[in-house]
Amino acid sequence: MTQQNRLQSGGRIDRSKPLTFTYNGKQYKGFQGDTLASAMLANGVNVVSRSFKYSRPRGIVAAGAEEPNAILQLGATEATQVPNVRATQQELFNGLVSQSTNGWPNVDTDVMSVLGKVGGKMMPPGFYYKTFMFPESLWNTYESLIRKAAGMGRSPLENDPDFYDHINQHCDVMIVGAGPAGLAAALAAARSGARVILADEQNEFGGSLLSTTEKLDGKPASEWVSAVTEELRSYDDVMLLPRSTVNGYHDHNFVTIHERCTDHLSDIAPVNQARQRLHKVRAKWVVLATGAHERPLVYSNNDVPGCMVSGAVSTYINRYGVVPGNELVVTTTNDYGYQSALDWHDAGRKVVAVVDTRANPEGERIDAARQRGINVITGSAVIDVQGAKRVSGVSVAPISADGNKVSGSVTKLGTDTVATSGGWSPVIHLSSHTGSRPIWNDKIVGFVPGPTVQKQLTAGGINGSYNTNSVLSEGLDAGLKAIAEVGLNAAEVMLPQAEDVKEGAPMTLFHIPHIKPTSQAPKQFVDYQTDVTAAGIELACREGFESIEHVKRYTAMGFGTDQGKLGNINGMAVAAKALNKTIPETGTTIFRPNYTPITFGAIAGRNCGALFDPKRYSAMQMWHVERGAKFEDVGQWKRPWYFPQTGESMQQSLDRECLAVRDSVGILDASTLGKIDIQGKDAREFLGRIYSNAWAKLAVGKCRYGLMCGEDGMVFDDGVSACLGDNHFLMTTTTGGAARVLEWLELYHQTEWPELEVYFNTVTDHWSTLTISGPNSRKLLAELTDYDLSNDNFAFMDWKQIKVAGVPARVFRISFTGELTFEINVQANYGMHVWEKLFEAGAKYNLTPYGTETMHILRAEKGFIIAGQDTDGSVHPFDLGMGWCVANKKPFSYVGKRGMNREDCVRENRKQMVGLKTKDPKMVIPEGAQAVLDPNEPIPMTMVGHVTSSYWSANLGHSIAMGFIKGGLDKMGETVYYPLVDGTVIEAEICSPIFLDPKGERQNV
Repeated sequence: MTQQNRLQSGGRIDRSKPLTFTYNGKQYKGFQGDTLASAMLANGVNVVSRSFKYSRPRGIVAAGAEEPNAILQLGATEATQVPNVRATQQELFNGLVSQSTNGWPNVDTDVMSVLGKVGGKMMPPGFYYKTFMFPESLWNTYESLIRKAAGMGRSPLENDPDFYDHINQHCDVMIVGAGPAGLAAALAAARSGARVILADEQNEFGGSLLSTTEKLDGKPASEWVSAVTEELRSYDDVMLLPRSTVNGYHDHNFVTIHERCTDHLSDIAPVNQARQRLHKVRAKWVVLATGAHERPLVYSNNDVPGCMVSGAVSTYINRYGVVPGNELVVTTTNDYGYQSALDWHDAGRKVVAVVDTRANPEGERIDAARQRGINVITGSAVIDVQGAKRVSGVSVAPISADGNKVSGSVTKLGTDTVATSGGWSPVIHLSSHTGSRPIWNDKIVGFVPGPTVQKQLTAGGINGSYNTNSVLSEGLDAGLKAIAEVGLNAAEVMLPQAEDVKEGAPMTLFHIPHIKPTSQAPKQFVDYQTDVTAAGIELACREGFESIEHVKRYTAMGFGTDQGKLGNINGMAVAAKALNKTIPETGTTIFRPNYTPITFGAIAGRNCGALFDPKRYSAMQMWHVERGAKFEDVGQWKRPWYFPQTGESMQQSLDRECLAVRDSVGILDASTLGKIDIQGKDAREFLGRIYSNAWAKLAVGKCRYGLMCGEDGMVFDDGVSACLGDNHFLMTTTTGGAARVLEWLELYHQTEWPELEVYFNTVTDHWSTLTISGPNSRKLLAELTDYDLSNDNFAFMDWKQIKVAGVPARVFRISFTGELTFEINVQANYGMHVWEKLFEAGAKYNLTPYGTETMHILRAEKGFIIAGQDTDGSVHPFDLGMGWCVANKKPFSYVGKRGMNREDCVRENRKQMVGLKTKDPKMVIPEGAQAVLDPNEPIPMTMVGHVTSSYWSANLGHSIAMGFIKGGLDKMGETVYYPLVDGTVIEAEICSPIFLDPKGERQNV
């Protein structure tokens, strides 16, 4: 297992620590400090994937996050599978197992590769829109074949053995990128006493200085990097985050960072260590020192393995001690391309030629190449590449001064590696996340960040500055400005000096001409991962796609996991030329989070398994468990469903609980009801706009029931709100709707009525709610308080601040059962104490605990609705017979008013809420049953309504049901039928939904 391309010395790898890894079942060697990509190149691995559409063999192109091809599947076991990991970013560890993500039967021999030879004609841009429309009968077949052919990698089929963390951070200065600019900025901020976070996606700080032969103050640049890193590490207020990609830059300087904590150690994180961590950072100032990506040139067959960007070649040689081939041809539009030729030559390998598109290039790197005897061919370009699974040669030809056509005869050169440099593209992705539009800069031939409202500074390559001294200076200036903005005094920082290298002007060229027209020439790839070619972009423009965003979507340019980091600028240039526009006129696509893919584990953090949907319990949970309660899930709460006694069936338990409430007194744990504390001088006004009924005159000490409707006028929640003070209200919601209602309140406040001074806080967990209901409830409560509970002093829909069992309590006289009811609210820590005191005093009254199912029966006997059960998003208050709960004379229109007045909402024969009494009193209609007027009508029957709530009522001695019937309020006394699955039909009479105490006398005693 020799590493044929490994140098005997040099690089930042540790040759004393050999490592083994597996790729596609074959074992290879590498060293500590390698990436998976550098180790693969060291071992002569050429093909790492097959292209998305044409299944062409692809090799490693770059050395960082911009790599489009080396997207691998990692994992030694099923549980540890991770799809689509960039080999260029995955550090090598002993025993690492990797495989290619596509290619059948394998990546070297892929039967789909025949498409690579004819696919240009068969699969032009948009072919799937045009090809798979007809016949309709084959749609399912098309879908299955396309899904089988598409995609990269696979998700694991077993549970992830690791855990992931989230952490919230705050800092004065957040610095993105730890290259020379980022390190200089961090040093200035740290010495000045600022709280600093410095994050970089690589395993080491230093950025471009890790892969250069450049010296600072006459010493290797890595020495300055080490010294600065050690100093930064010594400051208590500085957080260093290597292996941490800043993936999102959001409003108000909110930054998200994806830290790979243990991915470099093994498949499974060490015990008690998180595999990855998501940092959520609020920064006063952000410095973007994100650098630049080198652009490849677009020429024919530029995707053959062995074609790489020039800077990556230098990185593999200088940082990893790997020369990724034997013979090199460089094709470049600028001086930077020469550096890879110099590094290759100094590593002892043959440089066949440097092919420069400029006619008369001048600069120190060019002079150095000639001094080494390297053949420099000017005014020319590599226009084509020969080879299948590895470059075997190139075609070189002179090109015109404007770079638009071949101007001379073609020469063939033998080589196995092509390094290309079309210039540099500033990494503006994060600056774009906040909506800042990039600006084209002709001088640097690239886009730079545009104006922003963020407290943001930029330095180095992101600004198009590539000279090391300029980069360091910009970094220092950014750091000093940031600390001045946060009110700190600047400390002195002396920067090292690099040797200035004289450079010639670059040539603006993106797409290399061929002797044939673009549409007839061999494929010239712009986006490697999604197989977008120059011909495809030109075709899209001919078909009428003029917006670069439309071109992107039609061709899929930039859709891959690399998000077009290498190809987008080239694609824009090709489109601009086809449209006869400049690049600024054509514009650029806007990058969105995330900068690189993030695992679902990091996004979820600890919110998985038992924490994914937490179980919530009231303070009385253990009491319920000890009494044998059966539970149901309501939202995230475990609510007692019913309390069976020995030998009881569920129905027998419900009958007993219902009778106990009506005959004496029952108790319900209602702690789970949503409670939202609303305060502010405009709280009353806000409630009037949110609820359909009026709230302007609700007095302190009073409660009111209200309906909430969406903009369409349909009911989505209800509850009782109490006036605690002139500018203070407590809103109750359904248990399952609490979070949604709070979000809804915040949404309307922030987007519709921000001028209102009102504040919301959820207090659901703060209070235990103990509801006693029944004719003896007043007597029971009187034994635990000395407050006057008489009807004259404590009327229905009042609330009082009193003491119950010695505990301060808010007691509400409201009722969801239709009985005399007191809802006792105490601070949650006292909930169990008061609950037990009630049972001690309630023994003489046969105090009976009841659950949610009994509650449902009791409220249905009174015709009270449950939002979410008796409403489904298609009924408004008038459908429910609750027009009394709508106030159309309020000075400000409430949410839903216009929706209720839509034509469909005021038409006749809408479904309306009614009661249903079966002709056979023992028959209980199944909930969801559909109503018909003629049970003998052939299928499909005409359905006129449905049942929403249906129960057996022990208090009434017959079944009861509530449901909707078309025009039901005008059909009282008429008969409807409910055909069932077993063929039987239940006959029911339409009646009032109030089956018990229609005048409400029981709750008002």
